[in-house]
Amino acid sequence: MEKINETVANQLLQIKAIKLQPANPFSWASGWLSPIYCDNRKTLSYPDVRDYIKEQFAAKVKELYPQADVIAGVATGAIAQGALVADALNKPFVYIRSAPKGHGLENLLEGELKPGQKVVIIEDLISTGGSSLKAADAVTNSGGEVIGMLAIFSYGFKVAQDNFSSKKIELTTLSDYKTLLKVALNSGYISEKDLDTLNNWSKDPANWNK
Repeated sequence: MEKINETVANQLLQIKAIKLQPANPFSWASGWLSPIYCDNRKTLSYPDVRDYIKEQFAAKVKELYPQADVIAGVATGAIAQGALVADALNKPFVYIRSAPKGHGLENLLEGELKPGQKVVIIEDLISTGGSSLKAADAVTNSGGEVIGMLAIFSYGFKVAQDNFSSKKIELTTLSDYKTLLKVALNSGYISEKDLDTLNNWSKDPANWNK
C-alpha cells in the first residue's frame, strides 16, 4: 500500500503543482535559483486531489490534536484548504493575513478567535518557515494557543527545522522534498543525474548554481 507522503508527492507532480527543472532552474522571489517550483494552490482545481489532502489533514488533526478548538488557514494559499478541513471536522475557522488590512480594524486575523482557544494552523508550503511562524505569532497575539501546524509540502530546509524548534511549534507535513525525489526518480520523471543536482540544491539552496 502506497504511503500518504508518496501519494501526495505523486499527485503534486501529476497535476504540475510541483515542477522539477534541474537544467532550466526557476528564479524565486527571494532571488534564489531553484530547480523546483511549487504552487499547491493548484490542488484546489482537482477535486480528487483536493479531497484527498483535506481528508489526510482532517485525519492528522484527529490523531495528533484531538483537543483542537479552531482551524486556521494562512493567506493566501491555505485559506481554502483550511476552510475545507474545518468543515470536515465541524470546527470554527479563522484565517491569517500576510499583512494587516489597510482599513477598518486593520485585522491580521480574520474570524472569531476566543482567548485560550487551541488552534491548529494549515499551510500549503513550508520553505524557511518565516511567514508560517509569523502567522503563528498572529494567532498567539490574538489570544489563541497554537498547538501544531500541518502543511501539504516542505522543502525540508534545516533553517525551517531550526525556526520551528526555536518557536516550539510542532510541524507535520503530508509530503516532503526527500519523498518527492524518490517518487520522481521511480516514475522516470527525473534521471539519476537530475537526482544529484536536486540533492545538491537542497544542501545549500541560497548559494546553489552561483
